[in-house]
Amino acid sequence: MDVNKTNSSLIINILEKYYLSTIYILELIFGIIANSIVVFGYIFCLKKWKSSNIYLFNLSLSDLAFFCTLPILVTKYSTGKWNHGNILCQSNRVLLHANLYTSILFLTFISIDRYILMKYPFRDHFLQKRNTAVVISVGIWILVIFELSPIINFIASTANDNECMDYASSGVPEESLIYSLCLTVLGFLIPLCVMCFFYRKMVIFLRNHNEQLNGSLPLERPLTLVTMAVIIFLLLFTPYHIMRNVRLISRIESLKLSQCTKDIINAIYIITRPIAFLNSAINPVFYFLMGDHFREMLMNKVRHFLERVTISRK
Repeated sequence: MDVNKTNSSLIINILEKYYLSTIYILELIFGIIANSIVVFGYIFCLKKWKSSNIYLFNLSLSDLAFFCTLPILVTKYSTGKWNHGNILCQSNRVLLHANLYTSILFLTFISIDRYILMKYPFRDHFLQKRNTAVVISVGIWILVIFELSPIINFIASTANDNECMDYASSGVPEESLIYSLCLTVLGFLIPLCVMCFFYRKMVIFLRNHNEQLNGSLPLERPLTLVTMAVIIFLLLFTPYHIMRNVRLISRIESLKLSQCTKDIINAIYIITRPIAFLNSAINPVFYFLMGDHFREMLMNKVRHFLERVTISRK
């Protein structure tokens, strides 16, 4: 039993030191470059902002805020030490979770916006107005900050100057579990249901539209993108939310789980964490695939810039 306990604890250390730090570095490198291109592309290239652009821009800002947390986390996991104090630990964890839940909500409203755009292509619906999108975006940030404020107390209860535990390893497990279940329902399951509802309506709309056109204008691409968005959403976010709650349950002393079992659950939970935040690194792909001519707009701007550089050198 002691050997098993030692082996399982060793696996935890290896996952944190090599798996977490490596995946987070890769996400940081790719994500910071890709999202910076999107942000600067919107700021300097986009002349007329639409509701979808506002949601995508806020989504990219949220992703960039997440990447700001990664250098410190990579240092922590690669060295096994935390030397930044309690306040930075709490703010780092809150910012990390803020990205997760703002991303979910912005993706949800993007799905709603896409469906409304199909139903009202001339943008005469009030949800397609820029002012409405700005109000909704501000509301999302306020809502998520309000939702995540209790995390500060849970992390503070176990924080010290030399350690910074993740949320599922912090606080009294019974209390943390109740909050985590509420956060899972309000922050993940309800937005997921809304997203699936509108994406399903989009699929039905596109198929009906395709039938009306008698196949003269195939719509496989938008249907594929809709399907990919839902599948990626499920694959990235679902394992993390399941294992976060399982991890908290495993820490309840009254269940009397063996340390080996706890470590195995923790190991699986560790694996799901960077997978959930992988969404922030791959979001820019959808800017190019699903954005309103964003790819063409950005390429034209780059082409004009290169032409000016070439002319100035002559």
